Amino acid sequence: MTRRLLEVIGVVAVVVAVAGILKVSRGTVEGTAASTGSAPKTAWGEPDLQGIWTDEFQTPLQRLAKYANQEFFSEQERAELDKQRSAIPRRDQRVERGSERDVAGAYNAVFQSVKPTGRRTSLVVDPPDGRIPPLTPEAMKRNELERDYRLALLQPTNTCKNKEPGCMGGKFGPVSPKRTQLPPLYNTGRLNRNNDPEDRSMSERCMAAVLPDFAGYRRIVQSPGSVSIFYDTGQGQGWQRVIPVDGSPHLPQSIRLRFGDPRGRWEGNTLVVDVTNFNDDTWTLGHGGPGEGQPHDTLTSGHGVVHSPDLHVVERYIPINEHVIRYEARIDDPKTFSRPFTIALDAFVRGKADHQIFEYACHEGNRDGIFMATGVDIDPDQKAEPKKDKK
Repeated sequence: MTRRLLEVIGVVAVVVAVAGILKVSRGTVEGTAASTGSAPKTAWGEPDLQGIWTDEFQTPLQRLAKYANQEFFSEQERAELDKQRSAIPRRDQRVERGSERDVAGAYNAVFQSVKPTGRRTSLVVDPPDGRIPPLTPEAMKRNELERDYRLALLQPTNTCKNKEPGCMGGKFGPVSPKRTQLPPLYNTGRLNRNNDPEDRSMSERCMAAVLPDFAGYRRIVQSPGSVSIFYDTGQGQGWQRVIPVDGSPHLPQSIRLRFGDPRGRWEGNTLVVDVTNFNDDTWTLGHGGPGEGQPHDTLTSGHGVVHSPDLHVVERYIPINEHVIRYEARIDDPKTFSRPFTIALDAFVRGKADHQIFEYACHEGNRDGIFMATGVDIDPDQKAEPKKDKK
């Protein structure tokens, strides 16, 4: 009898503890000002941020116009949004049996998850309206150059012939001379050309990672003088970064890197990471890059944004309590955005420091290998694709 009572008490204690953690997870962070909480220390005396962390909620990148002056959803609004999102047909729908689309549907929603709606109406916390600042005239010109180039390559396709949405702003006609030209910007999306791997999208090249990273799981591991973060991004396209926290200066400006040059420092229990020295291949704000539809409301109709090398990012990892770290990223690129802006999310612990995320590898091309092997989409009424000069 006594043993049975102890077992019941033990179960109740576990349930109460789990409920407490969930209550902390759902209620502590969202809607409160970020303040550095207590943090355990490493053996060498630095704040210990180690573990596996993830964002438990679905939050739009930008605030929709209908919530213009509303920073937080009510509980009723959250419940209604969850109900609406759960009813949206996903990739588990069957189409015409035996068709190519039906077979493609085998890769379906079983592999996807639907997160509950968070309290915040946007990940953007500054400006106060929750919107990313307008692009500069220089950035809009860059976008226009890229769009004109992509439309020129689409010109002889059925997409343009049938006036499908993908050719909006373009026209149907013969193969453009631009087919033999390099893109005006580093290519991050699909092109209607397969001369080189660089003609394929970033995700097809297993390069879907971005900075700042707001998706998936991240594993933080520390050692004296450095912090290492692994990002579990997309379909096996994770990436690793090592952040020096030893007072060393940034690399010379002549050295440019895809994810920039990070330098960390401690402000109390907060890890502050200053990132500079980006190259002109950098893009962010949505996985897949321009041309790869995104889950969040992004700047260019669901596309990522290609930044200038002047991009400057300041990240903050703020321990709120033992279960939650707030991640903030201040993005400043005067050649792309009209003013700096800040994005923030709350990451919840899902593994201890000695846990790990096992690798699963990305397969370059995957189903898109068919298109690489068979060529490009050119209407037979148009002349053949210009031959590429052999060197």
